[in-house]
Formats: sequence, C-alpha cells, structure tokens
Amino acid sequence: MAYLYLAIAIVAEVAATTALKASAQFTRLGPSLIVVIGYGIAFYMLTLVLRSIPVGVSYAIWSGLGIVLVTLAGAVVYRQIPDWPAIFGMGLIVAGVIVINVFSVTVEP
Repeated sequence: MAYLYLAIAIVAEVAATTALKASAQFTRLGPSLIVVIGYGIAFYMLTLVLRSIPVGVSYAIWSGLGIVLVTLAGAVVYRQIPDWPAIFGMGLIVAGVIVINVFSVTVEP
C-alpha cells in the first residue's frame, strides 16, 4: 500500500504545483483551491508512506518523479518545453531513483 500512497501523493503534488502558476499568486479561487487541497492530500499521503518506506527513499522517489511529471505538465498546460540539457538532467534524476530502488538496501520489499 505504501507505493500506492506514494503515487497518490506524487499526483496530488504535481496537480498542486501545476496549479500554482494558474493561481496568479493566490488571486484566482479555483486554482488556489487546487493548490491547497493538492498539497494537503500530498503531505497526508506522504505521512502514510513514511510508516514503511524510509524518508530518504520516499523523498527521492517523490522529487524525482515529481520533477519529471511537473515538467511534462508544464509542457502540456503552459507550453514550457524543456531543452535537451534539462531533459538529460531529468534523465539522470530518474536514473538515480531507479538505482535507489533496485540496489539500495534501505528500500524494503
């Protein structure tokens, strides 16, 4: 269940982060509610994840996948297309998350 909770946390955080730009510094109600509710869900789910997955591993997965998904959302929603160095850097982040999950003894099965 921990990885399901982590997936929910990541999706909620990505939705909230993507809505931050549309909130116009919290002057637009709809996007502002998405930000507040999304981050609330994300952090609550993360507390459930931390019951069984170490905080460092959880945060590595959260941030790695979050960076990639927010970048994809930014490209689709705001037409903010990353250049090749940005894509390469994100690839390295994803590779790091994979290394942690495949080879680290701190990751519980």
